[in-house]
Amino acid sequence: MTALALVPLATAGRHHAARDEYFRWVGEVFADSPSSVKSRRYFYDRFIRHWPDLNRWFCEPLLVRLDLHDRDQWQTGKRLGPSHEAGTYLVYLSLVHGLPMDADYLLSRNFDSMFNPKVAAGLGIDLTVLDTWVERMAQLGYAAHHARSSLTWALARLTLWRGDPDFTTITTDEVRRFGEELRRYCARPEAGFIRATHVSNGRRKTPVDELPARFEKNCGTRLYTLHVLLFNIGQVHDKPIFGLRRQEKWKDQLLPPGIPPTIEATVTRWLQLRLQSTDRAESVRHTRDSFRYLIRWLATDHPEITSLEQLTRDHIEEYLIHLHDRINPRTNQPLSLRSRYTYLSPLAQFFRETAQWGWPDTPGRPLLLSSDLPKLPTALPRFIPRAELDRLMEAVEKLDDPYQRTALLLLRWSGARRGEIKRLTLDCLDAYPDGYPRLRIPVGKTYTERMIPLHPQAADALRELIDHTRASAAAARHDKWTGRRVRWVFLRRGQPLSSKFLFDEPLDTACRAAGLVGADGKSTVTAHRFRHTVGTQLAEGGARIQTIMAILGHRSAAMSVTYSHISDPVLKEQYERVIANGGRIAGPAAEALLNNEISQDTVDWLKSNFFKTELELGHCLRLPAEGPCECDLYLRCSKFFTTSEYAPRLRDRLARERQLIQDAIERNWPREIERHEAIVRRIRQLLTELGEPCGSPDEI
Repeated sequence: MTALALVPLATAGRHHAARDEYFRWVGEVFADSPSSVKSRRYFYDRFIRHWPDLNRWFCEPLLVRLDLHDRDQWQTGKRLGPSHEAGTYLVYLSLVHGLPMDADYLLSRNFDSMFNPKVAAGLGIDLTVLDTWVERMAQLGYAAHHARSSLTWALARLTLWRGDPDFTTITTDEVRRFGEELRRYCARPEAGFIRATHVSNGRRKTPVDELPARFEKNCGTRLYTLHVLLFNIGQVHDKPIFGLRRQEKWKDQLLPPGIPPTIEATVTRWLQLRLQSTDRAESVRHTRDSFRYLIRWLATDHPEITSLEQLTRDHIEEYLIHLHDRINPRTNQPLSLRSRYTYLSPLAQFFRETAQWGWPDTPGRPLLLSSDLPKLPTALPRFIPRAELDRLMEAVEKLDDPYQRTALLLLRWSGARRGEIKRLTLDCLDAYPDGYPRLRIPVGKTYTERMIPLHPQAADALRELIDHTRASAAAARHDKWTGRRVRWVFLRRGQPLSSKFLFDEPLDTACRAAGLVGADGKSTVTAHRFRHTVGTQLAEGGARIQTIMAILGHRSAAMSVTYSHISDPVLKEQYERVIANGGRIAGPAAEALLNNEISQDTVDWLKSNFFKTELELGHCLRLPAEGPCECDLYLRCSKFFTTSEYAPRLRDRLARERQLIQDAIERNWPREIERHEAIVRRIRQLLTELGEPCGSPDEI
């Protein structure tokens, strides 16, 4: 059965449908139920008597149009009025005559009967499209009954709101605008009362004043589900955003209103250039904030400045003092070095670039230099100790969700950044010629792809996810880093999973299971510490700087050298032999080492050059800047020390000195005898300090 082909009614001049026409339609649609035909014809006549002018009905308050204006009558159960009973007729007007309904009325009523097969056919609704869409959502991972429920709710209201029964013409803009109507509806004072009429007092568990917020959340989810479907079938191309918020709304207004027009034009122009270049949107947002702080300070302390061209070095120095003395209202503490650096660094870049480009309305010279920026301390990588790492990974392997478990395994074995793991594509995994898994990490912070070996444990888990995502056939998404459409692995129900779900929540669960929780109740391990751990383990294993750079995706060797400085294999070996294994040290420099009396410069040099200090019987702490050692009797030199590791060499030297003494006696060389005896006494003293035996009792 097909809907009657009628000329749509004009919205500005709404008119009722002819009685004979509507009665004929009701008789065709409800032919198998004479009582339904009779009641709907009666409801039509009753509605026409009460509202002969349809335009007037649309202009009445919402409660009047819902027959809820008499609350006492509603509470006694007598709430079926002419408007409430005329629901079928109003649906007929909308979908057959093309009369759009207002969102407030649609959000206040139920329209489930629209999807009865005979009613849908009479209204021009193609249910085969709905069935196909439900199957597609089931393929994406939705439960079929939940998918149908969400779709019927959203499609019923959107079609009536549009006055068009064709599902295949719904656009992103219409979904978003109806979401805005939903938020306005839930903000109405009477929204709680209207929602309460749908549930009897005996079954209602949510307070009336909380019903609008709950309704908004539930209905927003249904609209979002519809948007996800439309995106994955290619009907719309704007990616879905939960809550129907416009993406990156901060771009619509880069600077706050009320600032001098010249300053606003100059700064906005520069920020737009940053957005159009390779800078990330998040970085540009932080840059925008740094200008906001400067402009706010100028408005308070120097309102006479209307152009950045008026800025001088004196102003900048005054601003530096202001940031140094400023108290953060959230912590009641001075601004941190990192915060001050974040505020000043974009300004220095702005002054430098605009001076080079010769922009008008700018200072024309760099007012901020690198020496003005706070000096940030360089922290060593915070790797996860082996014992804690083993306990943590046992807990990770027990996680139930395969997406979360795989994400943390990739953190552990690849050293990739969280954003890089989130954006892994379906073709990211292959193998080396010998069959060992290999992972392709997408373009990220350094704008460079890289190939790295991947532990089989992580590769097996990733391979299962790839197969599952490929089976769902989710739509490709635009990757802002590469500028092309790609198919990601970490998708559920056609939507990318958040960092909070993939990393933060499961890592917190695993840390609590492993007992890695601080006194404040927070987890002691963050996702980025896995990256530091991989870098540290590579350095400890003797990996070259180029290898660490390639695996971690570092842009400069200096970033990777940090790991080698703390993991010098020789330094580690010496430490384990001397300190960790209970070894002892002796010699003139031993006291300085034990009492930590060596300067920091000496310590830093020794960390990376310890192997250069080795002598035959120990080590010399003399630095290259002190010049070459001119003392042959280094056993008594103040820079010399030895360890238990050299005890066998000391005993061998002791035996050799005894032979030299005997030879000097035979040759009658008293000075040589005296020299070798002094060395023997010194070696025996060193062995005694090390707690090592000196040899046989008859030894000199």
